[in-house]
Amino acid sequence: MKILLTCLCLSALMLASACAELVTEVPVIELKPKPEDENFQVTFAFQNKGTKPVKVLNIESACSCLSASLDKAVYQPGEKGTGKADFKVSTFSGRHEKSVHVQTDDPMQAEWVITFAIDVPEIIEIEPKTLQWWLGDPAETKTARVTMMGAEPMKIINITSTREQVEFSFKEITPGKEYEITVKPNSTGEVMLGALKIETDSKIAKYQRQLAFFSVYRKPGAEATKP
Repeated sequence: MKILLTCLCLSALMLASACAELVTEVPVIELKPKPEDENFQVTFAFQNKGTKPVKVLNIESACSCLSASLDKAVYQPGEKGTGKADFKVSTFSGRHEKSVHVQTDDPMQAEWVITFAIDVPEIIEIEPKTLQWWLGDPAETKTARVTMMGAEPMKIINITSTREQVEFSFKEITPGKEYEITVKPNSTGEVMLGALKIETDSKIAKYQRQLAFFSVYRKPGAEATKP
């Protein structure tokens, strides 16, 4: 009986220790597209560092902007593989983390998460992105600064508003580099949300249209303080 229990325990330990372990060469795979890129592809390496073969059953992305594929379905212990990721840059700018989820036949690693960091250079910076007034505040003028971050100068050629209840204007501070936008609501008596459509002379189509926002909101806690 003792011998049987010992054998069962050893078998259980062997089964527990026999597992797959798919890992990438780096914890986070970096993608660095150019500002003008619409799509960006990267190839990455990984390895099965486990002690048993592993079969890839499915690959899903947490974002429609990112897709990935692997070079085969089954990886033996110690075997290396390569994958390809395709990122739709679209209107992304700045740094973003996205991931794909790989389902396998190994219960010890049923899901393998591959993390990507997408770093898209910012060409246009609008600060602040939203000009805000509280309901009932003085309808004073507020200012946003637009900075062209790219190597090539870029001009604002026109601005329009989605709302008629504001006055706005813009002026050039540094030719092709810095602009100042001023916005003044006609009244702060009603809640309002709108946008300024900024047109530029950028040679890159996706930077020819930018948005800045303005809003009149009820101040947090205002309802609670009413008598």
